[in-house]
Amino acid sequence: MHSQLRLLFVEDNPDLAANLCDYFEEKGHSVDYAMDGITGMHMAVVNSYDVIVLDVMLPGIDGIALCQSLRKNALRDTPIIMLTARHSLDDKVAGFNSGADDYLVKPFEIKELELRIHSLHKRSNGTVTRNVLRVADLEFNLETMTAHRGDHPLKLQAVTLRILELLMRRSPAVIPRQEIEHAIWGDSPPDSNSLRVHMHTLRAAIDKPGLPTLLHTLHRIGYRLSPPSTHSDTPIT
Repeated sequence: MHSQLRLLFVEDNPDLAANLCDYFEEKGHSVDYAMDGITGMHMAVVNSYDVIVLDVMLPGIDGIALCQSLRKNALRDTPIIMLTARHSLDDKVAGFNSGADDYLVKPFEIKELELRIHSLHKRSNGTVTRNVLRVADLEFNLETMTAHRGDHPLKLQAVTLRILELLMRRSPAVIPRQEIEHAIWGDSPPDSNSLRVHMHTLRAAIDKPGLPTLLHTLHRIGYRLSPPSTHSDTPIT
């Protein structure tokens, strides 16, 4: 049984919004709805939600700007799923860099959205053990769900943090792409570019210029997080 959630949908397509609201209300969830970015911003700031489902193309304020403002100005860490008809890698990078936790391309099945919502909520509210993972000078505190490399904290969203945790737990082993996708998204993996976007974000946060490389891509195989001294092959990044 899934817990009842309080959800906010920010979507300017009235038919899609009505379908989403009807579906999730029938499932017993509390649902709020905004048709434009300005209203969505106001509702997201004054109310507390378990998950926000946010369209990218919105009147007033677009979804990218809205998400950025929620993260940087309102300091809200509510899990956010982006809905959009855009499917290029650059669009997804922009969405994740704005602070989104997940990304679903239209058209989509409502059941898939439901699975993503529950998975994201579970990860953001899960019980964590008292432990610290370490790889070289990279540390991940599982109690606080925070990570830093050296003295520099890493600012990562929930999905990217989960990938980092998986890589650190298995270090220095290589983890196949399919295994990472299944561990993060279960039986409803996103399209093939989503993992690449998260890895791009993770690499940019971890491997700053001048630092030894920790995150390695093995072409057509998967990823490994390890100090350079633990392997001899040349990664393709």
